[in-house]
Amino acid sequence: MRKTLPSFAILALLIFCFPNAGKAQTSTLRPNPLRVQLNCLGSDLGFCHEVNVRSSEYLKKYVGHDEPVTNFYSNVPGSGNSAVYLLTLPLDPPTPPLQDGGGTFNFQLHPAFWFGMNICDTESFPEFTKECEPDTDKNIFDSANPNSAKFIGKHPGTAFLELQFYPPGWVDSPQLIDPTNYFAALNIDSLEISGATGQLNNVACQNSVGVETVNFAVITKNGVPLTPANPLGVNFGNNNFDLNNVLSMAPGDKLLVILHDTPQGLITIISDLTNGQSGFMVASAGNGFGQVLFQPDSPTCNVAPYDFHPMYSTSNLQTRTPWSIGTDNTTFSDEIGHFEFCDLADPNTLNCLVPGIQDQKSGLDSDDTICISPGGPFLPGPPFIQVGGCINTEVDFDGTPYGFNWAGTFANVHQDQQLHPQPIRFTSPLFFDKQGRLRNFNRVAFETDLPNFDPGCDLVTGAGCVIPAPGMQFYPFYTTGRNSDDGGCHFQFGGGKIPGTLNDFGGSPTTAYGNVFFQVFQTGPNTAQEFVGVFRRGLNENPCPTDVEDLLETALGH
Repeated sequence: MRKTLPSFAILALLIFCFPNAGKAQTSTLRPNPLRVQLNCLGSDLGFCHEVNVRSSEYLKKYVGHDEPVTNFYSNVPGSGNSAVYLLTLPLDPPTPPLQDGGGTFNFQLHPAFWFGMNICDTESFPEFTKECEPDTDKNIFDSANPNSAKFIGKHPGTAFLELQFYPPGWVDSPQLIDPTNYFAALNIDSLEISGATGQLNNVACQNSVGVETVNFAVITKNGVPLTPANPLGVNFGNNNFDLNNVLSMAPGDKLLVILHDTPQGLITIISDLTNGQSGFMVASAGNGFGQVLFQPDSPTCNVAPYDFHPMYSTSNLQTRTPWSIGTDNTTFSDEIGHFEFCDLADPNTLNCLVPGIQDQKSGLDSDDTICISPGGPFLPGPPFIQVGGCINTEVDFDGTPYGFNWAGTFANVHQDQQLHPQPIRFTSPLFFDKQGRLRNFNRVAFETDLPNFDPGCDLVTGAGCVIPAPGMQFYPFYTTGRNSDDGGCHFQFGGGKIPGTLNDFGGSPTTAYGNVFFQVFQTGPNTAQEFVGVFRRGLNENPCPTDVEDLLETALGH
């Protein structure tokens, strides 16, 4: 029997999230000397959403990157525009990384991991209409038939929201870095391309913010962004650069994470149940969020203030981003494939000069770029980890994330825990239905966009698409496990030997992610075609539902 939560209890849950009752902390954050830019074209550092559009001008520049996800589905209204999770931030192992190996820290496996949701943006792909009614499945347009009223080319403009969490210890995070604590940011990615013609936005926009544009705001205790959130950084709305206002979270902390729509825009709330601090951000014009206007013939790049709201009411195979890969709406993803050792980097070009342990036999290769090494201008001294590495997208799959460096990859548990970080652990989300009750999603799917950047995979036929891809020692996958504190169930990411694992879904990436899955993509003004989008394994059930009363007790008990 499904348990439900009355409206007054939900309000209590939200109210209790906001007070910052914990001990005040002095921030260990600092601006990133590398000045990592959220420009998603060319060099991709893992902070942008994966793209699949059939624009030849775009595809010849786009690199791609690795985003294995767990998607959550329900046909009940509310499942597409709200989500409540518990997340445990993974601890690093006691053995630190060394230039010739050592232990593996979280920053080497993933520059970010995130919770996602589809968002209305009337200036984003496919640029067919300037209208988008939020929070409704009337926005589903997924037909390949150009004569259909639901032809994919008629889709309202879509953006994708990622609430990203950044591991500490190194310099591969946007805007800020922290030697010891996590921080989080609200990212909203839009795509400035015409689905009908493949035309890109004007040259001024391409040169300043790229084609996949990003609204970005660090989560703060009072909900005020550090800087203007819009891609151009135009100074409207609230902002205040106060690093002591940033919500900092220690490795191992348990978080309550809420995404929900409001009249001003979608709100993301993080309540750190371990340290008593909380933060939030509303994706509103009042906080400096805005649309980059799609004006291909304009000599200037322009932005307009905008409140971003969820696109759909439910979460299923059809509630997708038409310019992206996969079936994700309510989703969790890990960004992987962005670290490879480099023994010496050129501080001027950021190219690797002396290959690290992974390339010592083969020599330098094409992805050994955007590299930093100790002693240079971009890596501060201790307590930051003094190892050199490259953080551009891995295209030959020989980097740290594609080795046996994850939790649960060694049969010897003690050795595994000494050398590998703990897995990311998160509960299946709950959502608010129309009556204000919390409900579970009833279906789950595991997906990875690996086919999109595996050169041996034919995206038209599916021939040559395999997982793991050639060159990979290992590919991480999702399993379920038992919570040590309350005995409940959570999802986790890594290998199949994590202690307490309940279901390993076959015990390999091949079984966990299933077969290639074809999706419809627009190819012209009146044409669309199916291409391989992802490896996908869909389950007809939720193998790890969340007990509503347990979640409420955990949240309010702290």
